Amino acid sequence: MGAAASALPARELTPERAAKIAAKHGLAPIGVRPRLRDYVRTTWRRREFIRGMASSRAYAENEGTYLGQLWAILTPAMNALVYVMIFGLLLKASRGVENVVSFIVVGTFVYRMFDDGVHVAAKSITNNSGLVRALKFPRAVLPISAVVSKFMAQLPALLVMAVFVVLSRYVPNNVPVPISWKWLLLPVAVALFFVFSLGVGLIFARVCSAFPDLLNFFPFVFRIVMYASGVIFPINHYVQNGAVTGVLEYQPIGLYLDISRQAMMNEPTIPLDLTKWLLALAWAVGMLVVGYVFFWRAEARYGRE
Repeated sequence: MGAAASALPARELTPERAAKIAAKHGLAPIGVRPRLRDYVRTTWRRREFIRGMASSRAYAENEGTYLGQLWAILTPAMNALVYVMIFGLLLKASRGVENVVSFIVVGTFVYRMFDDGVHVAAKSITNNSGLVRALKFPRAVLPISAVVSKFMAQLPALLVMAVFVVLSRYVPNNVPVPISWKWLLLPVAVALFFVFSLGVGLIFARVCSAFPDLLNFFPFVFRIVMYASGVIFPINHYVQNGAVTGVLEYQPIGLYLDISRQAMMNEPTIPLDLTKWLLALAWAVGMLVVGYVFFWRAEARYGRE
């Protein structure tokens, strides 16, 4: 009986059969881009890892300094004070605005969250090349956790921003900003800006992983973006061309700063505008989808380029 069984021809292990066996046991080929649906599912399963990695990075950023986590609040606060003194009080760049202090403070605090988040996301693949080469996981985890860490670190600074807005009433020639129900809209504006920043961060993460030299241009590019987005002065008070003003006002960075100011300020020139909030939602969702798909398409090349 044993001899008869051993005489039976062995079933040939074809590549198709081997692939089916591997898939049945959860194995996947190396260096092959997964399907988008599977990639989304795998990334979602790593959400606890993303959260843990983001929180540890946010805490470790200032761990070696004497003031520690206070720098997450002091840095944007000092930036805001510098811009207020130079552009608001000395140069009076925010002419036509009733409360120039609040205008500049909200702009600098909110813009910094985007600036810092995209910066660290762009470097997330190159700075973790050893991890990328050693372990198999969805690489999108790295830029996503980088953006999450920066927004988590900056959340306490939003409370400081609110204090600045309230205290701005004591600066001469500034109309007081009352605390109102509109302040409840600020978390919505920040959440939309966060989603948009994720999409932008994913795009830059892929591009900078292939061309690391582009990181050297970031300070100049983001400085142009800051001035073109009305962070420290209202664009429509300086640009006379209507078409250019419209483009600058409705480009996404300027749009998110605008809805943040709509929430925090009581400025006649910046009224609540549902259209802008809907456009901000569209920009956020659209950029996240585009950025995620763009990043996913190069999944098989990260760590091998």
